[in-house]
Amino acid sequence: MAGSTTPEPLRALWLTETYPPSRGGMATSCDRIVRGLRRRGVLVDVLHFMPQPRAGRPWAIETQAGGRYLACPMEDDPAHALNRAWSTLQSAPQAYTHVVAFGGSRPIMAGPVFAAWLGVPLITLIRGNDFDAAVFSTRRRPILDQAFAASELICAVSRDKVDKIAALHPRANVRWIPNGIDRSDWELAPSDAARAARWRAETLGDGRRVLGLFGQLKAKKGGVFLLDALHRSGVADRFHVLLAGWMAPDMERWLAEHELEHTTLPFLDRFELLPWYAACDWLAIPSFYDGLPNVLTEAAALGVPMVAARAGGMVDVLEDGRTAFLFDPGDEARCAWALQAAARLDERRRLEMSAACRALAETELDAALEIDRYVEALTQTSRARLAA
Repeated sequence: MAGSTTPEPLRALWLTETYPPSRGGMATSCDRIVRGLRRRGVLVDVLHFMPQPRAGRPWAIETQAGGRYLACPMEDDPAHALNRAWSTLQSAPQAYTHVVAFGGSRPIMAGPVFAAWLGVPLITLIRGNDFDAAVFSTRRRPILDQAFAASELICAVSRDKVDKIAALHPRANVRWIPNGIDRSDWELAPSDAARAARWRAETLGDGRRVLGLFGQLKAKKGGVFLLDALHRSGVADRFHVLLAGWMAPDMERWLAEHELEHTTLPFLDRFELLPWYAACDWLAIPSFYDGLPNVLTEAAALGVPMVAARAGGMVDVLEDGRTAFLFDPGDEARCAWALQAAARLDERRRLEMSAACRALAETELDAALEIDRYVEALTQTSRARLAA
C-alpha cells in the first residue's frame, strides 16, 4: 500500500554448491549462515547444486523451518539442470527480495540470471577459492566478472579479497564479513577431553607438543611447505604432528620419505574433530593464500593458539605473539622461526595465548555478529531496491 511503513519481509533465494549433506568447511559455513538468518526471521530458500541426484523424490521442493530446500542434480548437463530448477521454483513462486550466490562456480554463473529474471538484487558471497581459482582462468574469469558487475553487493571473508575485487571492479560495492562460530554448539564434552587426554598419554610420553594440521590439505594450504620448514627448524623432535583430513599425494610422499613423528586421521565430520582439537597444543595454518578457514575459528573458540601464515583472513584477525605466531606466506625461514617459538614457549605463556584465542572467538568471530552483518547487508540492499 502506498505510504506504508511496514518493512518488506526479506526472502532470499540462496544458491549454493555446498550445503548439508555435503561435507567440508564451505558446507559448514553455508549451513551456519542459513540457519542464523532463518532464526532472525529471514526466509531462505536453498537451491543446492549437487553432482548427482539424492535418494528419494528428485526435483521436489522440501519445506523447512524458515524456508524451503530444492536439490538440483547437475549430472552431466548443467544447462538442463538450471533450467529445470528455474521451472520447479516457478511452479510455486515466492516473493523473493534477493538472490544470494554463495561462492562456487555454479552459483556465480546462475546468480546474475536468476536475479535478473526475478527482478531483485544479487548479493555474491566470495569465500576464497571461488575467487582465487577463477580470476586466473580464461574460462571462469568472464563468468566471475559478469557476476560482480551484476551484484548489488559483494561480500568477502578476508580483507585482501575485498581489496583485490575492488581493484578489478572499482564501481562495485564490496564488503568484508568474516566467518563466525556459534560457540554454543562448539564445546568440548567431558568425553572429548578424556579422549584427548588418553590419546596424548598413549602417544606422546616424552613431553612433545602436538601440532595439528586439519582440513583439505591441498596445494594452496601449504602442507608440504610446513613439513619442510619443520624438518629444517631444528625442533621437529619437539613435536608430534597430527594430520586430520584429505591429504594431497605430495604430502603422503613426503611423510613416507622422511622420519617425522606423526599421526594421520581420515577426513572427519566437524564434531568428530572436537577431541582432536583438544589434543593439540598448536594448530598450523600455513596457507599460501586463503579465505578465512573454519579451522581458525574452531581452534580459537577452543583456545588452541596457532602457527599461521599472514595470508587471507588470518592476517585480519590473528595477532602475532598474542593469538598466534605468524610468518609471511611461503617464507620458510620465518615459518621455521615461528615453529621454534611455539616449541620453546613455556606453558604459562601458551595458556595466556589460549585465553586470548577464546576472547577473539567471543568478541570478533561470534556467529551472532556474523549474522548481524548479513542481515544488515540484506536490509540495506532491499532498501536500495525500493528507493530505486
